[in-house]
Amino acid sequence: MKRIFRLGALTAAVLVLAGCASVNIDQAVQDANDSTTTFTGGKLELSRTAQQQQARTKLTNELLGKPLSMDDAVQLALANSPAVQTLLAQSWSELAQANQAGRISNPVFTFERIRFADELELGRLLSFGLLDLLTLPQRRIIARGQTDQAKVQLSANVVEQVTQVRQGWIRAVTAQQTLQYAEQVNRTAQASAELAKRMQQVGNFTKLQRTRQQAFYADATAQLASSQHAATAAREELIRQLGLTDAQAKELKLPERLPDLPKAPRQPEVVNANAMQQRLDVQMARSQLDIAGKSQGLNLLNSLVDVELGIRRDTVFDNSAGTSTPRRGFELGIRLPIFDWGSAQRGVMNAQSLAAASRYESTVRGASSQLRESYSAYRTAYDVAKHYRDEIVPLRKTMAEENILRYNGMLIGVFELLADTRDQISSVTAAINAYQQFWLADAALAASMTGKPTSMAMAAGGATSGGADAGH
Repeated sequence: MKRIFRLGALTAAVLVLAGCASVNIDQAVQDANDSTTTFTGGKLELSRTAQQQQARTKLTNELLGKPLSMDDAVQLALANSPAVQTLLAQSWSELAQANQAGRISNPVFTFERIRFADELELGRLLSFGLLDLLTLPQRRIIARGQTDQAKVQLSANVVEQVTQVRQGWIRAVTAQQTLQYAEQVNRTAQASAELAKRMQQVGNFTKLQRTRQQAFYADATAQLASSQHAATAAREELIRQLGLTDAQAKELKLPERLPDLPKAPRQPEVVNANAMQQRLDVQMARSQLDIAGKSQGLNLLNSLVDVELGIRRDTVFDNSAGTSTPRRGFELGIRLPIFDWGSAQRGVMNAQSLAAASRYESTVRGASSQLRESYSAYRTAYDVAKHYRDEIVPLRKTMAEENILRYNGMLIGVFELLADTRDQISSVTAAINAYQQFWLADAALAASMTGKPTSMAMAAGGATSGGADAGH
């Protein structure tokens, strides 16, 4: 009997030790900061105290006090967005669930009280799953793997969130440039239409000539209305990504133009270096494969048999004799595989393991291809934007300057000068669109190098702006 109670004491000690491990969400967030430092700048934090909330509010006010750059927008989202805090809290939940999987089930204590004539029997039974105890080391290993997987998933979610903020900022600034240029075009068209009207009134313009200028003004007005809505929509989308309140949204100030192109594009060897080891989707697939293999061996035993061990201590009281008789022993409960031999469960495990292996192979094979595609989009966007900056825009600017000289020399009239301005509109719009596509591609490439592939949204954004390098 002493051996039985020593076994019970040992089991209790194991249960206590198994329950000691806890989830350190702060360390998990720090790991995410370390693995995605180019995205978070080490600023990712789960806010749980009043001091942390005050620090976040202070940083938010400081960032909103000046025109918001792309990096500042990321900092603002990390500090202010409830969506980011939701992401971190959800990750905490997933880590806790993974940790729970590595713990043994609590023992069951059963108390019985039975009276028969002058006898009273008290029964006490402490039972626990013997297989749970025997497989605990293996389940702890699997739980650690699931914890690591949850951490990788957190990093991937952070990369995706930051990339969305970056691309949202790019679209908002571009839409604002579009609106500014549309306003300039509209003012020019309005002046042209008014002048044409007066010229017709004094007999110097035909109805057809005046109608052409009026049509240009009508088109410019429609484009201005579309640009106003596009700017509002892009700005509101960015506001949602940043998690701004109505009061904070009024304080949001964006730069007047997109950043200049970098002096040189990223080189292919820099993009491809260690990409396969760094990519989070590859790490995730590898982790899923490891967990599936370890779980299959563990669940194979559970699908066949289950054993429950119980330690009994009963006492029988004989009231007529005035005696009490203690009884000690143990119980062993074994599930007999009579109706279900676990074939369906083993089929599920085999399928899951095969799917995990195939998923890993597919991810590895696709990673290089996706990275090459993302780099091609990035490099193409860079070359196109550079071509507009160095070739097309300077040529248009030279043509505009020459026409002004011709106008000042009375070689052409005001409407010929305005016609040349209209010819510049498509070039200016295309130049700003090229800048937008480059910065969208840059954000997508950064995400593809570190995390999972992100759509560059080449066709998104509709009409784009005229601005920075597009001379007027």
